[in-house]
Amino acid sequence: MPISRTLYWQLSAFYFFYFAVLGGFMPYWSLYLKQLHFDEKAIGQLMAIGMLTRIFAPNFWGYLADSTGKRIELVRLGASMVAVFWAGIFFVGSHFWLMAAVLFAYSFFQNAILAQFEAVTIGHLQEQRALYGQIRLWGSLGFIATVAGFGYLLDLISVKWLPILLLISAIVAALCSYIIPSPPQQIHSKDKKPFLYLLKQPLLWSFFAAHFFLQLSHAPYYSFFSLYLEEYHYSRSTIGLLWSLGVLAEVIAFTQTHRLLAKFSELQLIMACLLLAAVRWLVIAVAVDVPWLLWTVQTFHAFSFAVFHAVAMQFIFREFDAGQQGQGQAVYSALWGLGVAIGSWLTGMVWVAWGATWVYSIAAGVCVFAALIMLHIWLNDHSLKL
Repeated sequence: MPISRTLYWQLSAFYFFYFAVLGGFMPYWSLYLKQLHFDEKAIGQLMAIGMLTRIFAPNFWGYLADSTGKRIELVRLGASMVAVFWAGIFFVGSHFWLMAAVLFAYSFFQNAILAQFEAVTIGHLQEQRALYGQIRLWGSLGFIATVAGFGYLLDLISVKWLPILLLISAIVAALCSYIIPSPPQQIHSKDKKPFLYLLKQPLLWSFFAAHFFLQLSHAPYYSFFSLYLEEYHYSRSTIGLLWSLGVLAEVIAFTQTHRLLAKFSELQLIMACLLLAAVRWLVIAVAVDVPWLLWTVQTFHAFSFAVFHAVAMQFIFREFDAGQQGQGQAVYSALWGLGVAIGSWLTGMVWVAWGATWVYSIAAGVCVFAALIMLHIWLNDHSLKL
């Protein structure tokens, strides 16, 4: 039985406003920090601190959700606390450690939300999980709305207004979480295998390793892409449009993932995502001043993020029992945070020492390495279909 239109819009609205916050934060927060006179090394460290909680917070919240079954209640709590702690940004000024503390508190709850909300969404979809992309695309549209909208606004007003815009988005996201019902109770498998046993299986650990390295490679993009473009005299509105193009490609990909998953194997899609990401970072490294090439590779975000993520959701749902979905999503989210946090920290140092070209070239090499891991698993497990 298809999900109701009401439930569709309830889930979609939360995705929209949750990612609206990220759409304002990720491209422009480094510009806000620069306006407060933080240097590139400090910006890299602060952006990494903002992601560090994604390493442990999802696991804590995932265990809590799987233990209590109160998944949507935890989403509501997390969304509310995001708005509360974000308000603290107005009191820290340019003090490094105070800024770090607020970003830490904000991100502890921000990163608690998504993994559990993904489990809530999949729980509502049940056997219709191929429709996941058609709901998740609203998150991408929310991201586009604030990337493009804030980019235009920040060409007209000072970047010091950014925290206020983000606070408004966070409050609306919190309100949306209170209209979403709990998903139906899922049936637990009688022969459920221990969680750690599952993580030791070659296919699972290699998938999670590839995911980690892919996110590591995205760190220079998330944390420094806007600054990099400003160095080449791109306007903030153009920067916003470039980010928006990437997310527009992501939206289109989400509408087609059910067809891709029906036509190609998961391993084929993962390999394509990793190799296209490598091409994307290499072009950004050496041809950022060639606009048509830059605009072209921004569309590769369809694979480097959207298709990989949709494959991951299906993969996690299949490989983990109903009572382990929260923890499975948490490992995925934690590795995302670990990859971006380490990547942001390393990016700041390499950027200062060697420059941006080396940063994005190394990111391309990391993706090729991740693809080789997946290829190695396939060559040693003939039960897998390439």
